[in-house]
Amino acid sequence: MDINTLIEIARRQRASDIHITAARNPVFRIDGTLIETDFALNMEEKKNLLYSMMNQAQTEKFDSGRDVDMAYSTPSGDRQRVNIYRQQEFMTAAIRIINTKTPTFDELKLPETLRQLTAQPRGLVLITGPTGSGKSTTLAAMIDHINKTRACHILTIEDPVEYVYTQDKSFIHQRDVGVDIDSFSSALRSAMREDPDVILVGEMRDYETVSAAITAAETGHLVLSTLHTTGAAATIDRIIDVFPPHNQQQIRTQLASTLKGVITQTLLPRAAGAGRVAAFEIMLGSDAILNLIREVKGHQINSTIQMSAKQGMVLLDTYLANLVRSGTVSMEAAKERANDVSEFMSAVTRV
Repeated sequence: MDINTLIEIARRQRASDIHITAARNPVFRIDGTLIETDFALNMEEKKNLLYSMMNQAQTEKFDSGRDVDMAYSTPSGDRQRVNIYRQQEFMTAAIRIINTKTPTFDELKLPETLRQLTAQPRGLVLITGPTGSGKSTTLAAMIDHINKTRACHILTIEDPVEYVYTQDKSFIHQRDVGVDIDSFSSALRSAMREDPDVILVGEMRDYETVSAAITAAETGHLVLSTLHTTGAAATIDRIIDVFPPHNQQQIRTQLASTLKGVITQTLLPRAAGAGRVAAFEIMLGSDAILNLIREVKGHQINSTIQMSAKQGMVLLDTYLANLVRSGTVSMEAAKERANDVSEFMSAVTRV
């Protein structure tokens, strides 16, 4: 079996990920569950599969002892995000399956609030959630919506480039960290000289990237990015904590002038049938929210979100409760994802 055949089978079975590891047959993640396949491969065959995906530079990087993050395209044009690494000296890989077609808002059933955020001329919009929660897919839908509705210069900075967009009303440049540019922060510094209207930053990983992204939003660009946080209040805390104490009040002030929204999402298995459904927490940059950020009152953010439903805001626990009441997901699955179990249970029974 070659790697392209394995990927094709995974796609047919609607897998989101493939794991190739030493002691097991290849493992697929389907609807969030890991399922071992029947494809018995020895160590040499697994090694050949993984080396077949890498070019010479990537092979040399791996052989020198470093992990390899890369995009891989099959002969049919299907793209995958790949991380090849060692564990216990064995060659191992995680392969994320990327949809061939960029999904739309309607296909993903994204909240209307996200569509409204794409119309913002400037500011910072963050999509947050744990690994595998669909952040990249949501961002891709947002970028493609802008592409189809606005005449913009869109610049994406990704590691690696995942969705490849077909230019429509906008023109799009996609930069691959490690291939086209050294780092997210250096790409953001260069972006200030490249006349973008919209900047997608694949992930705000460190102090330099967070600082540069906020500055870009402050200087008149719409910046979309991701963080591995759960909940709007936790996201604000994470951003502030990246900075040294003597800079934190300045960053609060900058956030209060640039933040347009924080969207937290998680994926849950459907109660009936195959597939998964997304649950969201939505915090918008209202005057009330921005004042709380500025005045170091993050502990009041959740209650303000709860009281701002008419503005399109919602807590994750409330969204989960609505999914349970509609029969879309089970009580057990929703309870596992809740930020505050008691608040979630109260929301389930609330009339």
